[in-house]
Amino acid sequence: MVGDLEDPRRTEPAFILGEREMLDGWLEFHRTTLLLKCDGLTDEQRRTRPVPTSRLSLHALVRHMAEVERGWFRRTIGQEAVPTIYDYDTDEDADFDTDGADWDTDLAHWQAECEAARKVAASYGLDHLGKQRKGNDVSLRWVYTHMIEEYARHNGHADLIRELIDGAVGY
Repeated sequence: MVGDLEDPRRTEPAFILGEREMLDGWLEFHRTTLLLKCDGLTDEQRRTRPVPTSRLSLHALVRHMAEVERGWFRRTIGQEAVPTIYDYDTDEDADFDTDGADWDTDLAHWQAECEAARKVAASYGLDHLGKQRKGNDVSLRWVYTHMIEEYARHNGHADLIRELIDGAVGY
């Protein structure tokens, strides 16, 4: 339900958990928050860029996070040779380009990447090292922490975007 702070799809992690459970819990909390920000809107509203100087829209944030999930979990931690979802050859911010984009397709990409990320993460311990694109070692623990930060930052953007679209606040 739009604006409902107690939506059953989103559960804040318990105050006392093991490290892995805490990281999993907060990442899922933030993934669900982004989904809730997009709830109840039309395609046009999700593509709305209410800040004239920004390419950010709710739809664009979902596309962006699909690429971020794929990059950190599948490429970096899982060392999978998967291509990008969007074509960056002509636009370095292709994930933010929603002109002609299909919401259902992009939502499915994001959900599939979240599921793939869960599987990759479950395969390794927090100290597992992957190689990021610049060749640096990075632990799964770092990736979890970064992903929570990435979602938290973009969910802040989503808060403002949603409020500018229809006045809805909360989640």
